[in-house]
Amino acid sequence: MPVTYWCERAWLPGGVARAVRLGVAEGRLTEVTPDAPRTGTVLSGLVLPGFANAHSHAFHRALRGRTHHDRGTFWTWRERMYALAGRLDPDSYYRLARGVYAELVLAGYTSVGEFHYLHHDPLGRPYADPNAMGAALVAAAADAGIRLTLLDTCYLTGGFGRDLDEHQVRFGDGDAEGWVRRVEAFRPEGGHVRLGAAVHSVRAVPVWALPVVAGWARGKPLHVHLSEQRAENEECLRHHGRSPTAVLSDAGVLGPDTVAVHATHVGESDRSALARSGTRACFCPTTERDLGDGIGPARALHDAGVRLCLGSDSHAVVDPFAELQALELDERLAAQSRGRFTPAELLAAATDHRALGWTGVGELVPGAAADLVGVDLSSVRTAGTEPGGAPMAATAADVRDVLVAGREVVRGGEHLLVERPAAVLAEEIGRLWSGT
Repeated sequence: MPVTYWCERAWLPGGVARAVRLGVAEGRLTEVTPDAPRTGTVLSGLVLPGFANAHSHAFHRALRGRTHHDRGTFWTWRERMYALAGRLDPDSYYRLARGVYAELVLAGYTSVGEFHYLHHDPLGRPYADPNAMGAALVAAAADAGIRLTLLDTCYLTGGFGRDLDEHQVRFGDGDAEGWVRRVEAFRPEGGHVRLGAAVHSVRAVPVWALPVVAGWARGKPLHVHLSEQRAENEECLRHHGRSPTAVLSDAGVLGPDTVAVHATHVGESDRSALARSGTRACFCPTTERDLGDGIGPARALHDAGVRLCLGSDSHAVVDPFAELQALELDERLAAQSRGRFTPAELLAAATDHRALGWTGVGELVPGAAADLVGVDLSSVRTAGTEPGGAPMAATAADVRDVLVAGREVVRGGEHLLVERPAAVLAEEIGRLWSGT
């Protein structure tokens, strides 16, 4: 049934407009009319397109606030991450991910790309359904009301020339052909899900296996961790005599369907290779900050012609406004100057659903998916701001209403499909760490 919404203000491709009437039918926008008489369901404040979280590790959410022992080194974090991974099974992963995805929608995300490498049991043995862990994520996303791109990840080695260790064996499929056989057998159901692929990194996928993954993923979203830390670049140079970007380029991994996640330490030649191939770069500023990875060359990549998108990675923070604000503010620190990106450029990065294989999503135009995020302009954070500057002032706490493909999932700051998401998260995370 067609529905009409009236927005006090809405962010259209040309900027913020007043009194915008939106017609919605079969999950898509049929009308976008500014300066329209008040009618239909009123969405107060500022309505934005739905945000896209291009990089998620759902199980990392259970690490939040639990990795600061010994001053919170990277190795502290890694040890806790492996301990957590070893405690998850399909049932507990479903319960945790359901809470995580509900948190994402409450923050204004309407699509998420799940970089999924938790495949087998803790001893590396396949479950009766070899894709049971992926199926758990698909079910969790459906129940939380979010659009999901499941990026099934190939993960074969524990580093350059090293076997998987005891903590990593559940990530691997033996070889690239084994990964292909398992992922080929996966047939996720539902209009909310799309299946893509990921190369974990040049450390975890040998050079001869890269073309196999890229070949299977042709025409699908293909993501890869790239140059997240300087040590990765140095080790790759010693092992291959080339940068990680060059290794991926030579193997045919880069391309218009590929997203290089992090790209924190890419040099000028790497940036040129990414631009020539049409590869996107996904920045995850809150996680890169949390892990001490460094500040990536966002403006330089953008100027080279690389399209940027954003993710929340480890979910140390779940807030699309925090990510887009950090993209700008980190650039200011690195360049020691203001105004590195325009608000429109920042919002474009935060709403790039195409990075996840979803077309016609992320803009308020006729024919686009009716993904709407209503932001309060009267909170203590946003009161007095110009609507066009609200993305630089708001937080996830200011999100009041969320529609995903025309379906109302959040109303008045309350999730309509998952009751008490905070309690869901607290219960499951507590159970995981207590071992019960």
